[in-house]
Amino acid sequence: MTKSLVVSGVAALIIAVASVGVVQAQKESSKKSVLYVSADHAKFDRAPAVGVSMAVVWGDPDKGAHGTLTKFVPGYDAGMHTHTNDVTVVVIKGAYLYKDDAGEKRVGPGDFIRIPGGHKHWSGGDKKDGALFYEEGSAKFDTIPAQ
Repeated sequence: MTKSLVVSGVAALIIAVASVGVVQAQKESSKKSVLYVSADHAKFDRAPAVGVSMAVVWGDPDKGAHGTLTKFVPGYDAGMHTHTNDVTVVVIKGAYLYKDDAGEKRVGPGDFIRIPGGHKHWSGGDKKDGALFYEEGSAKFDTIPAQ
């Protein structure tokens, strides 16, 4: 009986915490307005690495949740690396090249890829066109070189 009371209590706590999060998210989203950014007119000034430029669309990639328009110059090679948090990419122009132990992917315009945090991979830009893509993360962005 004690075990079922504990399980019921934990379940109730989880539901209560989730409800508070949903209410908070709804409050925050009701304060926001439409956000429009044209890649052709975005200011690409952040440079996390040579060959990469970013235009922050929303949030702050150095501190938390964010969305950026990111460019890889033609032939950019990020080397093998991981990210602490999940990274989601939707390609706009060119091709985001991706490789892991399962194989290679050429992520082209309109294509989507989500890379789980901690997943070792290689990425780069198409040799001719580079890549322009929308990148989004739910937490701080980082690149950790693989050992």
